[in-house]
Amino acid sequence: MRQAPAAPANDSPEVRMMLLQASTLANAFKDSEALAVYQEIIKKAPRHYLALCQATVLSVKIGRRYSDETRKAAYFDAARQYADRALLMQPEGGESNYAVALALFSQATLYNAGARLLAFRDLRSHVYLATQHRPDYPEAWQLLGRWQYRVAHYNVLERIYSKLVLGDVPDGGDSRTAIESMETAHGLAPQNLQICYDLARMCRYQGRRRRAIEVLREAEKIPAITSEDLVLIRLCRQMLPLLVRADARRQKRLARGLLPADQPEQEAVRSAVEASKKTE
Repeated sequence: MRQAPAAPANDSPEVRMMLLQASTLANAFKDSEALAVYQEIIKKAPRHYLALCQATVLSVKIGRRYSDETRKAAYFDAARQYADRALLMQPEGGESNYAVALALFSQATLYNAGARLLAFRDLRSHVYLATQHRPDYPEAWQLLGRWQYRVAHYNVLERIYSKLVLGDVPDGGDSRTAIESMETAHGLAPQNLQICYDLARMCRYQGRRRRAIEVLREAEKIPAITSEDLVLIRLCRQMLPLLVRADARRQKRLARGLLPADQPEQEAVRSAVEASKKTE
């Protein structure tokens, strides 16, 4: 769970107790129970900034678990409403801008192509403001890296639509910068399996195979706590041997002089092309 900002000094004792309860539940991975408490706080204090931001994060987290798009959309829409209310209170707030960017990015996964590209355009300023005002948030850097990588790999039709309908392709989409953002997230939260997996995938697609292997080996040592952790560990373990074998083959070819040391890895290039067709 992302570290929450400090509770407002003018909170009532009842609200302070509820905030502590919600935080304890979230840290125990009882997301639905924690969300319910934050929702009760919002009923008592509709302009409670911390509760609105945390309700956004939890709504997205819970919504992602559903395969049914109707239920998923309901949680994402609720997240967007909480985030918009927080943003009205603090337009320059790191937490509120992260909340809006997170809700937009999540909603975009359910949109058609045009609406998805519009969402990616609109969330740009929010995700940059989030990292600018709260550079200690690993999830904000992770989201920035995901956005940068996705925009960098717009396909031809997406670029044409962005230029003709939306004004242009959003500035900031760059694979190298995306990896740098994800490295920042990893440095802030080295035990976060989702960040490890995202970083390893990006490095793999960009031909940085050895860095991907290093990150995946770090992920192997992280204990699984939730069911989501178990899935991520399985995905990391599936990726690792493929990269190790590919790296061994490359090193043999280098040693035999069959491959220039600076020649791009064709497998990584092909993987990058395939990744460009996917929505992270």
